[in-house]
Amino acid sequence: MKPIWIVDDDESIRWVLEKALARENLATRSFSNARDVMEALKTSTPQVLVSDIRMPGESGLALLQSVKTLHPGLPVIIITAFSDLDSAVASFQGGAFEYLAKPFDVDKAVELIRRALAESLREVNVEQAVTDAPEILGHAPAMQDVFRAIGRLSQSNVTVLITGESGTGKELVARALHKHSPRASQPFIALNTAAIPKDLLESELFGHERGAFTGAQATRRGRFEQAENGTLFLDEIGDMPFDLQTRLLRVLSDGHFYRVGGHQPLKANVRVIAATHQNLETRVREGLFREDLYHRLNVIRLRLPSLRERREDIPVLTRHFLAQSAKQLGGDVKRMSEPAMQFLAGLDLPGNVRQLENLCNWITVMAPGQTVEIKDLPDELMHGPAGSLSPLAMPEATYVGESAMVQPPVVNGAGHALNGANGVHGSAPLSEPKSSWISLLESEAAHMLSAGQPEVMDALGKLFESALIKTALKHTHGRKNDAAIRLGIGRNTITRKIQELGILGAKEE
Repeated sequence: MKPIWIVDDDESIRWVLEKALARENLATRSFSNARDVMEALKTSTPQVLVSDIRMPGESGLALLQSVKTLHPGLPVIIITAFSDLDSAVASFQGGAFEYLAKPFDVDKAVELIRRALAESLREVNVEQAVTDAPEILGHAPAMQDVFRAIGRLSQSNVTVLITGESGTGKELVARALHKHSPRASQPFIALNTAAIPKDLLESELFGHERGAFTGAQATRRGRFEQAENGTLFLDEIGDMPFDLQTRLLRVLSDGHFYRVGGHQPLKANVRVIAATHQNLETRVREGLFREDLYHRLNVIRLRLPSLRERREDIPVLTRHFLAQSAKQLGGDVKRMSEPAMQFLAGLDLPGNVRQLENLCNWITVMAPGQTVEIKDLPDELMHGPAGSLSPLAMPEATYVGESAMVQPPVVNGAGHALNGANGVHGSAPLSEPKSSWISLLESEAAHMLSAGQPEVMDALGKLFESALIKTALKHTHGRKNDAAIRLGIGRNTITRKIQELGILGAKEE
């Protein structure tokens, strides 16, 4: 990992930050002016840049502009006096990661630098991901199972049925199966059977002979012929008309088909991959889908998880789509603040990855600043059906923006939300605190104070911290450092708290 560069004409500031970061085993390099930094950038780059605004010669804001031109993804923290807050606003407009107001608390400064460090490492991964153009992104265990299945099927021509909600990336998986199969050099043909009118679907699949029907002025090859020796992906197979299912079954059974209006059987050497968001077993029971076709398609079944089941992938997907949107739309790469990112991770996005990608396109065009806050997101995410907040996956902290306040609901032992907040479960508005977790906290505090219990603040504080850390560890599968980053605290802080509170199940990265 590259060092953290500190730029300040005040030697004492440099010394304090150097010593604090050294205790965290973080390498540093210090400069007293912007000119030396620009010279050093010709041969090396930092992981994070921390710079004062007011310095002899070039200012910190001018340095910020120059650095962002050379290295757009490099997080820059601006140090400013309280009288320089207007400059701090200008620094955000110039793409600063965050500002640090003097006089600052050293521990808070280290935590802020650690957040910027984590952002820098993520930016490197996103840039690498965009450069390599990955087929599918995902670190969640459910996605790792999908990747393993694709690997096991890499040398096979077996028929695969992909299931999952709309927007989960079924076609991406189909393309990956084709790309890593023996047929990779041959055509990949995709057809959404729900998007083609019933009267035209048969001709789309099997082609037609000249004069087969009104308007058929020439012989036309269907998708099976176009995919010869390759892969045919049939999306939304559950919507295929019943009579066409019989013809598809024939092809899967013996590899032969007829063009519409044709009398000569044609041989198809095609691997079929089908996908659906519907429950085919239910469709079979309802008499809407042939049971024999279902068994022909369901040789290998691959279920794609919804975004709700892989929330830990939302940050990496968001950063990837923001980088992709900026490249496609010709803008700067927007960055999500930690509260905004945690807010997104707590949403139940019914459109899954596709909806998240569309949201990132919206953010790239419509969000006002480089760093996106909760208040910058579309209103329908908070107040409409486009995305609802999950009661068990909400960010633990309360984030207050200019136009919205999101509070986590209280959950009982059965996992049911006791309070309604912002469209979670129930309809209690945010302005009614009677059923909120804060109200319950106040009641508990009042009870303890009335009972004469000593050190109420300490007792409730420990319970609160323990709940936050346990939830974060559960969210990160026990990864301590990742949990610290998500909570916005330092690595040493979370280690100390875990020991003090006796929390089990934490592990190193």
